[in-house]
Amino acid sequence: MSPQGNAPFIVGKPLRPLDAADGSAVPTRATQPASADVVIMGAGVIGLSVAWRLAAAGLAVAVFERGEAGCGASLAATGMLAAATELEPGGADLLALALESQRLWPRFRDELEGEAGFDIDYRAEGTLTVALGRDEVDRLRFRHELQARHRLATRWLDGAAARALEPALRPSVAAGIFCAEDHQVDPRRLVPALRRAAVARGARILEHLSVQALDIAGGRIGGVVTDQGLCRAPTVVIATGAWAGNRDVLGDALAVPVRPLKGQALALRATVRTGVPAHVVWTEQVHLAPKADERLLVGATVEECGFDPAVTAGAVFALLDGARRALPSIEDMEIEAVWTGFRPTSDDDAPILGTTGIAGLVLATGHHRNGILLAPASAQAIHDLVTAGDMTGAATRFGLERFASINPRPEERSHAAQHQW
Repeated sequence: MSPQGNAPFIVGKPLRPLDAADGSAVPTRATQPASADVVIMGAGVIGLSVAWRLAAAGLAVAVFERGEAGCGASLAATGMLAAATELEPGGADLLALALESQRLWPRFRDELEGEAGFDIDYRAEGTLTVALGRDEVDRLRFRHELQARHRLATRWLDGAAARALEPALRPSVAAGIFCAEDHQVDPRRLVPALRRAAVARGARILEHLSVQALDIAGGRIGGVVTDQGLCRAPTVVIATGAWAGNRDVLGDALAVPVRPLKGQALALRATVRTGVPAHVVWTEQVHLAPKADERLLVGATVEECGFDPAVTAGAVFALLDGARRALPSIEDMEIEAVWTGFRPTSDDDAPILGTTGIAGLVLATGHHRNGILLAPASAQAIHDLVTAGDMTGAATRFGLERFASINPRPEERSHAAQHQW
């Protein structure tokens, strides 16, 4: 029976966040302030990380979230911090940002756990990518050679060595790549930890309160409008994930090339007999992420179908079949939950960070499937931009200007449409 209540199987919703060992929650602040130094739209991992860092810098921060904190891609994620495993051809710039953020993660974790008061299940055992049969070995070898060209600390394993590292793997596993520096975290702990830390620093988190319009005049942001009225702010950060590119949000004021990329995932409950892998395991079909509470998260499909939230039989079958091909013991695990999420994916699968051409309006979106990995670097970049006027490091390569052809000239921009986001 699921520890989340009497229902043994949850369809359509991710597992609930774990606020602390006693399950207590931080009270929601429902009344918006008349003004703030910075308004952040979106309380996912990116929005909350930015809020925490800016509040720690002494700024008055208000975060507006149309649902509950983390209700978008953040809680639907499996929590990978996999810079090397995620590397794709042509991804040198993104790799630089990913490695920068990966290096920031241990300190980010320590500070966050200290301020939130509980651990976030950061696990440093490493990630193992495997070839399931001889036909996949050549493709895995290509991936390892790509990692080697970028001087990443990864190790090639033959089938016997891969199975020695993870004895529960199927005997047909033919080869593997071990990425010792690719770690993971539990989003169900990360989201409430960020929320607590931001509130402790003075940020106001306003859930179930939609921004209906941006206040823009003379090419400058003046704040946001909700059904509670105007909240004035000289800086507004759009961190609404997959919804950031919706024209109903911004009208003709700005074009943000971000779309939803649907993913379906599921959670399994292990038994004493089955256990869970010691490492994150990737195959060509799925990835398997063991968590501290004997859960195994299996993700995730990649579907271009807009904001369709349906859990489908085909996706569930593909996830279970992909997991079973690597780890036969899943046959005896309980299916606890299946859900969908919407990755915020830009036109080049990389984040969009920084200014927009509208003074005071800032973007922190488009993180695709790497939002949790990139959270420390993204938060630092937006902190530097807001407090010092410029971003530094690898984040400077990911501005909106690389999509300049899709945006109107400043004189052609008008007020944002009056729609909720």
